[in-house]
Amino acid sequence: MAQFPSGDFGAATERFVASWSADISERAARTQELSERVAALSATAEGADGAVQVTVAASGAMTDLRLDDRVSRWRADEIAAEVLAVMRRAQGRLAPQVADAAAETVGADSETARAVVGSYERRFPEVPEEEDEQGYAGWGDRGR
Repeated sequence: MAQFPSGDFGAATERFVASWSADISERAARTQELSERVAALSATAEGADGAVQVTVAASGAMTDLRLDDRVSRWRADEIAAEVLAVMRRAQGRLAPQVADAAAETVGADSETARAVVGSYERRFPEVPEEEDEQGYAGWGDRGR
């Protein structure tokens, strides 16, 4: 039997398994921390010069909607279009937050980070500000 510097194969194997197990446990703990941090995230965006404000949870679901009195002069379809546009912008702000959380927990270059952040980027693409500034295509001179 080959001799290991430490003296015997059994002891070396036990150290290897213990080290491997500790590494797996550490990765699992960091992944759990990422999961908890992501679940606690939210993002807020506003549109129409602050007349519409939407907050979304990490799932992308709307958790808060604030409309100021100016929207009472808008048509229902204008309100709906603006709320949806602002919600998409809020959702688009989630991926950068997830990327930050991933970098701080599992490492930005880890397979876990790439998978989680990629999922958010696909589900909730960032909406450029200039797209949202246009607002509802039917605004014309009404309600603004």
